[in-house]
Amino acid sequence: MPLFHTILGAFSFVPDALAPWFDYPGLELWKFVNLAIFIGLALYLHRKFGRPIREAFRSRSETIKQELATARLERDQALAKLTEVETLFSKLDSEIVRIKEQAQVEAAAERKRMEAATEQEITKIREQAKREIESAGKAARHDLRKFAATESVRLAEEILRKEIRPDDDARITNQNVQQLGGTRA
Repeated sequence: MPLFHTILGAFSFVPDALAPWFDYPGLELWKFVNLAIFIGLALYLHRKFGRPIREAFRSRSETIKQELATARLERDQALAKLTEVETLFSKLDSEIVRIKEQAQVEAAAERKRMEAATEQEITKIREQAKREIESAGKAARHDLRKFAATESVRLAEEILRKEIRPDDDARITNQNVQQLGGTRA
């Protein structure tokens, strides 16, 4: 039973002649009264709470717009970063080739430098060995001369001791003294 009939039923002063008018099929006044109450209540709530709700919606709308703008900016930055990374990746292969070539050139240069340093070291060692051999040869020749001189003197003394007799020794000594004395005069 509609709300309007309940309300009208509570009032006993409504004549029965009006009752059929209220219950006319399709017209049913109680629907319009319910609609008017609903619209009135909606307008009252709208006036009382409409401004804060509008401000809340407006604020939320601005927040969403700002978040969208921030999201667009971040997307653009991410796309720029992605483009930069893709560029770096595309250059990576050529950079690897360049680094390998540079490493080969440096290795060849280092190899040549080491070969030159090795040759210089070999030359130094040969010259030092040559000097040491010459020095050892000089020392050996000196020792040999010294030995030969010592042996010559020793052999000469032996020969002289064997072949010179005391009277020959006295005669040679007198001759030497006379020669020394003759030079004085």
